[in-house]
Amino acid sequence: MYREEKRNWMKHLDFTIMDMVMMELALIISYGWRFDRAWLFDHPMYVRIATVGILIDICVVFFAESYTGVLRRNKYQELRSTVAHCLVVFGGILVYMYATKTSVEYSRQMLFVFVGLFVVFSYFGRVFLKRYIRRKKLLDQNKAWMLVVADTMTVEQCLSEIAHDKYTDFKVSGVVVIDKDMRGQEIQGIPVVASADTFMEYLRTNVVDEVYINGNTRSSSEALAAELVELGITVHISLIHTKQMVPNRRIENYGSFIVLTSSMHIANARQLFVKRLMDIAGGIVGLLLTAVAFVIFAPIIKIQSPGPVFFKQVRIGKNGRRFNFYKFRSMYMDAEERKEDLMKQNEMQGNMFKMDDDPRIIPIGHFMRKYSIDELPQFWNVLKGDMSLVGTRPPTEDEFLNYEYHHKARLGIKPGLTGMWQVSGRSDITDFEDVVALDTQYISNWSLGLDVMILFKTVGVVLSGKGSK
Repeated sequence: MYREEKRNWMKHLDFTIMDMVMMELALIISYGWRFDRAWLFDHPMYVRIATVGILIDICVVFFAESYTGVLRRNKYQELRSTVAHCLVVFGGILVYMYATKTSVEYSRQMLFVFVGLFVVFSYFGRVFLKRYIRRKKLLDQNKAWMLVVADTMTVEQCLSEIAHDKYTDFKVSGVVVIDKDMRGQEIQGIPVVASADTFMEYLRTNVVDEVYINGNTRSSSEALAAELVELGITVHISLIHTKQMVPNRRIENYGSFIVLTSSMHIANARQLFVKRLMDIAGGIVGLLLTAVAFVIFAPIIKIQSPGPVFFKQVRIGKNGRRFNFYKFRSMYMDAEERKEDLMKQNEMQGNMFKMDDDPRIIPIGHFMRKYSIDELPQFWNVLKGDMSLVGTRPPTEDEFLNYEYHHKARLGIKPGLTGMWQVSGRSDITDFEDVVALDTQYISNWSLGLDVMILFKTVGVVLSGKGSK
């Protein structure tokens, strides 16, 4: 899944809120200075100005797009922009006073001090906020990992244009040179990780979120893009000449290149923000339930099978990322060693293990699994951001290494506590290809409404104990 670039007036909500806070602070201080340390919000007439000022500020941001290019401005450009913004807001307040015939009731000294403080506070607020955002972007561990696919004639230009900007939301992690085997070398400090022959194998076993394809690299970039999208990878095509269509298209700028971006599903920033809020709220509630379950089941687990209460395992997350996955231990300590001996009794066809009456499960484990109690510690993974409430179930490392190319499509989104497979009668599904089909269907048709529907269905499945064999 690809996060759509924010292009509307809400893109810089952080700067909008900061300016509003600076405006209110300037009003409070100027009022206190003029009226001998009085509190502004004790005077209804000035409270109206504080409220009207916020509304006018929102309108100015909406219509004037005050923060366009804000991160690229130097200090002098920012000062000019700040003065212009504050004067327009102040002008709007004066118009309000004139329209309501209340201008004579306000202190002129207070108003002039207010506009001066507003400019000063807002300017320094913007400078420090930009410094914070730039530093955060430099240290951001959640940047998308991008591969650049180009030939020897164009690779230098591609990298110089898109690979060295420190403040992007992506990091160029490698280069694929398609007309010469240059593996092991570096171009402008970026490692060459694959050739045309080894490109697909590299994608299968490594973390790759996005691929940038230069339009001159092969005769049918769209055909290559279609293959990559089926793997759950977001694709950017340099728009030199395109005839065929690819799904979920967005025109974007990467450096000075105009690219056609395609992915299995493109979500906007608002949708992903709400999804993350749901995860945080659900994670907090889930951890409270986990604490209660720990008090009840931890002593039983210890008695029936001495050892740790929690089971930790490395699982594969979004686009191949590895993370530590937590559960209440519901099996004996030697469960992983005994798994190989039980593979002949595996009821699933493909890269997943499932077995009724698994002898490795401790007595209380059957109850915990029936009602998904063993899954509760994964709310910690959700709160950390490794997982989401709704997604696709994360495979183990050995399962992932045996994936075919199209299987990786199910990793195109964060793994989840529950998903389409879990609410579609998972005990009746015995073919891994059916699991992949459900997961890719979920990613392609994702919406907040679908997540809510799956969560409600999950509650019913868990309470009934169905589908958890």
